Amino acid sequence: MTNPLSLIVGWLLDLLLGDPQRLPHPVVWFGRMISLGEHQLNQGTHRKAKGAVMAVFLITLVFIAGWGLRLLLFGISVYLGILFDVVVIFYCLAGTTLIREVRAVFLALDRSLDEGRRQVARIVGRDTSELSAQEVRTAALETLAENLSDGVIAPLFWLMLVGTPGMLAYKMVNTLDSMIGYRTERYRDFGCWAAHIDDAANYIPARLTALLMVLGAGKWSLMGFVRKYGRNHASPNSGYPEAALAGILGCRFGGPHYYFGELFDKPYIGEQDRPLTTGDMLLAVRINRIAEVMMVALTFLVCMIT
Repeated sequence: MTNPLSLIVGWLLDLLLGDPQRLPHPVVWFGRMISLGEHQLNQGTHRKAKGAVMAVFLITLVFIAGWGLRLLLFGISVYLGILFDVVVIFYCLAGTTLIREVRAVFLALDRSLDEGRRQVARIVGRDTSELSAQEVRTAALETLAENLSDGVIAPLFWLMLVGTPGMLAYKMVNTLDSMIGYRTERYRDFGCWAAHIDDAANYIPARLTALLMVLGAGKWSLMGFVRKYGRNHASPNSGYPEAALAGILGCRFGGPHYYFGELFDKPYIGEQDRPLTTGDMLLAVRINRIAEVMMVALTFLVCMIT
């Protein structure tokens, strides 16, 4: 299991530095592997089966490679093994980078709508060229909530269960979903299994994220709101953290969006269609950080016990 010290050091590195821009990142390697496989396999017949085989193979490969390398390094030196865990935790957590990106969206929008659209395009998959200022802010805050689960809570959850190799495998699951897990003509069959695996991997973390956000806001009464609106999403998971943030802010998320040129009519999460402000972003960031600290504390306790 993971040394609690590795957890704290890895988390603090992410807290202070965010994703390193000039260093090779495992997710970039994962993306290249997925792109290569998709280019070779997403054609002809049996695309669903091909996509399933590729997804399972890549996830298994990453887990076994991570487990083998960790075992090797611990066999050479305990300190090398601990360093491996620190580096993996640092790379697999994305809380600081996400918050920086969302702040940058609001700052860019203060300068111009076009700049805000370009900035939010860095963190969302939808078409941003025609978004209004309100829609840009909404997209940024939806992403902040959703990726608190994908980028922080879920990686720590899998770290608790199966250590840093499981954390790496989860990042491959998440990368597969973000690249091919769309219901578009190109990916509907090939990315089907990638999307389903991601749904399963995030089922508990997404609901745990919503719970931590509500607890962090001190508004336990919002759990009824989360249960009601958490289902109002194409994803079986993403709606829960989004519903938690919509309840905390007293706003409305969701609605129709364009992805890869296709219109998706997403249901609304929440009822109050009010203008979003920089103050809402600052509150959302604070809630994210509180939920993150709570999850790190929980993971630390589990690491101590095991």
